[in-house]
Order: sequence, then C-alpha cells, then structure tokens
Amino acid sequence: MTRSWWGWGNTQDAVAGQELAELTARVSALLPDRDPTVHEPPEVAALDLPTPRVTPPAALAHLCSVEPEDRAAHSHGKAYRDVVRNLAGDLRHVPDLVARPRTEQDVVDLLDWCTRESVAAIPYGGGSSVVGGVEPRFDGEYAGAVTLDLGRLDQVLEVDRVSRAARIQAGVLGPHLEQQLRPHGLTLRHYPQSFEFSTLGGWLATRAGGHFATLHTHIDDLTESMRVITPTGVSESRRLPGSGAGPSPDRLWLGSEGALGVITEAWLRLQDRPQWRSRASVHFGEYGRAVAATRAIAQSGLYPANCRLLDAGEAFLNAGASVGGAVLVLAFESADHPVRAWLDRALQLCRDHGGTVHDDAEDPGTAWRASFLRMPYQRDALARQSVLVETFETACTWDRFEQLHAAVLAAAHGALRRVTGGGLVTCRFTHVYPDGPAPYFGVYAPGRWGSLVAQWDEVKAAVSEALIANGGTITHHHAVGRDHRPWYDRQRPEPFAAALAAVKSTVDPARILNPGVLLPG
Repeated sequence: MTRSWWGWGNTQDAVAGQELAELTARVSALLPDRDPTVHEPPEVAALDLPTPRVTPPAALAHLCSVEPEDRAAHSHGKAYRDVVRNLAGDLRHVPDLVARPRTEQDVVDLLDWCTRESVAAIPYGGGSSVVGGVEPRFDGEYAGAVTLDLGRLDQVLEVDRVSRAARIQAGVLGPHLEQQLRPHGLTLRHYPQSFEFSTLGGWLATRAGGHFATLHTHIDDLTESMRVITPTGVSESRRLPGSGAGPSPDRLWLGSEGALGVITEAWLRLQDRPQWRSRASVHFGEYGRAVAATRAIAQSGLYPANCRLLDAGEAFLNAGASVGGAVLVLAFESADHPVRAWLDRALQLCRDHGGTVHDDAEDPGTAWRASFLRMPYQRDALARQSVLVETFETACTWDRFEQLHAAVLAAAHGALRRVTGGGLVTCRFTHVYPDGPAPYFGVYAPGRWGSLVAQWDEVKAAVSEALIANGGTITHHHAVGRDHRPWYDRQRPEPFAAALAAVKSTVDPARILNPGVLLPG
C-alpha cells in the first residue's frame, strides 16, 4: 500500500468507480448548486519546496530525510483545511528534515541538537491531527524545523498476562499493535476512527477517544505508566493500578501534544478479547425523545460498547435511513458472559421513550458502521469537487445540551449562509457519559475553489464561539493543536495556564518542542 502524501490513508483505497458515482449523486441531490469540477492533486515535484535551512550533524544524518515527498507529507495533518491546501499546492510551512529515530537514545540526541541550534522539534505520531498539531506554522523564530517520526519504535516490548498490561513503544500504529497482542488473547480495545493511521504516542499526546461510546474509551483510562523524553531529562512513572500520592505524573504528559516531551513508550491496561456481542438499532420519530432515551441508557449502568445517536440528516447521509427524529445504534460486547440481557434492557428503555426497534435485516447501524471508516476518504473526494465538508465536536452536560445544540446549529447555518449560501449540518453522539454527551457535528455545503480554507475558517470560528458560550468544550477528542488555541486559552483556568507555562519553561527551556501548541510559541 502507498500512503497518500496529500490526503487520507492509502492511495489504493481512495473513493473511485461506483462508490464515487454514488457519493457524487447523493451530494449533488443535497447540494444542487455546487461546482462539479474535479481538481487533481499536484505532483510533489511541482511543489517547489524551499531548500532545507539546517543540516544535521554527521552522527544524526542517517536518521534524517530531506526527500521532497517526505517533507510534503509531514507538513500538514489530515483536517479538511490541510487536504484543501495540499490539493492547491499551498505548502507554506514545511519541515526542513524528517527524522526517524531508531532508539530512545536517538530521540535524546535529536532533542539535544535541536536545543543547541534552536531548531523546532515536532513529534508527528501518525500525522492524523485535524487541528494543526503537527504543522511547523511559525516563521523566523527558529533556525529550522524537524519532524520527529517515531514509526520505527513500534514494538510491544513486554506483556504482563497476570496484570493484563503491556509495555509498548509509542510509534506503533493501531493495526500492528493489535496484531502483536492477538497471540496473547488480549486487546487494548482502543479504536479511534484514525486507528489504521495513528500511533499509540499520538493517542497519548492528544488524549484520544476510542470508538467505544461508554466506560473505558479514552486512552487516559487505559494508561498505567509512561516514559517521556524531555530536553532536560527522562520522566518515567511507576506502574500502579491507582495511587493517591499527589497529582498524577501521567496527567502532565497525557494531552501535552508534544509541547512538553516526546513519549517513547507506555504501559497500557489491556482486556481479554470479547467473545459475546449483541446489537440493534432503534428509530425515533422525535429527536428530543431520542436524546432522552440515550440519556436514560447512559445513566443506567449498562455501559454499551456502542451508543451512537444519529440525527435525521446523519442517519440519511451515512446510514441510508429515513427517520423523522433519529436513529440510535446500540451494541454490547463482553469477554466473560453473554450480553443479550443488557441489550434487551436498553431496548426497553428506548421503547419507554417511543423508540421502534429494528432487527438485523433492517439494521441501519450496519450501514453506518460500514461507512464510518470510509468517511475520511469520502471527505477527500468531495474536497476535490469544492464541497465544504468537515466536522467539529464537543462535550457538555445533559442539562446544557438542548441550548448548546440549538446555538451551534444556528451559528453553523448562519455562517454557511454568509459564506456559501447555505448547507446541511448534521449531529451524532460519539460518546455518552452519565452526566453528558459528546455531540459530533458534520457540515456539508457548496464551496468555491480557491476560497475553501477561508470559508471553512469562518464557519469554524462561528461554531467555536457558540461552543464556548454555551457550556461546551472546544474539543472532546480532537486535541487543541494550533487551530483550537484561541478558544482553549479561554476555556482553561488562569492559574492552570500559569502552571503549564512554568512546566514548559522547566522541561523545555529553549522552547523547541512543538512551538505554538497549547502555549504561545
């Protein structure tokens, strides 16, 4: 397989043929006024990338690449605005070098060199950031920029079957991690949508949320201890199931987005592989009753593996279901016992709120699950046709959801009318907690080639203001990066901001680690 330098995933898996024809027809019906012109991505050779500004010392040269395709592929993440800029050949901020350390000592040596020479060092993970988290977006402040790609540090080093835990290197991609755990009958059970193309280190650095909708789904909950390399030393926490010994050291590094240190390995809590599964979908005629049913399940202690509420637009566009209110996709699984009784109780709660249960033959959840992993590829195909297609997500408490939902839809539709003339906004719940949901919104609108980034940025700013003003978080699982910084600065308490800045000054006094992420550059 060949990774796409400009868009999502593998080039061989791009949307084409009948899938492309059906996608184009579906979107054309929703957005009849859009420009159907298809824009081809440029060849890397035609990008005219700037000459690297720095040269690594001889002892590190064998770890570093200056190949144009390497540098282009590591210049952006995988957000809509990244894909559009790549399609337009707009690569203003490109790493001078891509470094691939083979050992932890290589990481130490690279950070020492970057500190001495004032070279910015950007930990890359799998490059799936959608918030500008891996982009060297700064000018004149550093001698150069080096991307640290830990893809060669990709092994499960040790398995503790008794405690159900494993010591794992941070550069491992999701599929390779699960492949190494499978012979032990274990699984990390962490499946973000980016699973195939994201790394353990990236999940830890961004506090990633997995596919499972309840209980232990955030990587935070699965972390037993961590090992992190900083410019001033190595931090390694003790393996413990829990501790009351002061603030947790791991909480400092979880979500630090490469701005405080480079995560090289971690001990992760594992689970036995599930043996029993049950699932169903429920249709609702009214959206409000569907939300109430979802809350009842979230507060019931049943803890379904999947509890995704799709509004009418999301259900139609990505599951092919026509409903008046919403579709709730439910699933339970266990490695220890049958789970049908848990599903039956959840379905009774849905019936109590007016839901209609659909059997497997009619299950729109099957169609939605099939489309879930194709969504980024479809996004890229539509971006090539000048469609504005992007997502944003948040979390709030149940008591604030109705107000937040209305405010966000109003802000999104208002911005879309200003910049495109109008469009479609959908909503689904990706995760649900006893005290609140994590709504995930999708935006579809006819864009103008050459103005797509500016159009999306205006929509993004409008909805971000609505999220902060109505009790939501600027991000539930997409991290902060550079794109969310203005709203993150307003969300976090001032004493914490001061403490974080002090930590940055202590562990990275030369400020070479991912400048501009979480804190001013």
